[in-house]
Amino acid sequence: MKFRPQGFTMIELIVVIVILGILAATALPKFIDLSGDAKSAAFKGVVGAAASAMTINYSGCAVAQHTPAAGKCVKVDNCDDLGTIMQGGLPEGYTVAANPLGTGAAGSNGVEAACVITQTGTTPTQSITGMSAGNGP
Repeated sequence: MKFRPQGFTMIELIVVIVILGILAATALPKFIDLSGDAKSAAFKGVVGAAASAMTINYSGCAVAQHTPAAGKCVKVDNCDDLGTIMQGGLPEGYTVAANPLGTGAAGSNGVEAACVITQTGTTPTQSITGMSAGNGP
C-alpha cells in the first residue's frame, strides 16, 4: 500500500479565499446603509401607530359620549396630546408639533387638524389627521 496524503493544497485554499473575498466585496454594499432603512421603517411605524391611536381614542370617546374614562376615552384637544393616547407614549426621538384641535370647550369633538410628527436627528416629517375627543357631550 502506498501512502497518499489527504487534504487540500495551498493553491486550492487560496482559490477558495479569493472567491469568498469576491463574494463579500459584492455583498457588502447591500448591508452598509441598513441603518437608514431601519430608521425610515421605524418612523413609518410610529406614524401608523399615532394615526391608529387617534382613531381608536376618538372611537372610544364616541362610545363614552365624549366623557373621559380610564381605558376608554382620553381628552385630546391638541396634537401634542398624542403621547398620552399612544400605548407606551410617544417613543423617544420623536416629537409632535402642538396644533390645537378645536377650542377644548364642551362639545368640540371630532374637530380635525394636521398633526406633524418629526423624527429627531433626521429631516423626515409626516402629517396625520388628529381629532379632538373627550371634551364632553
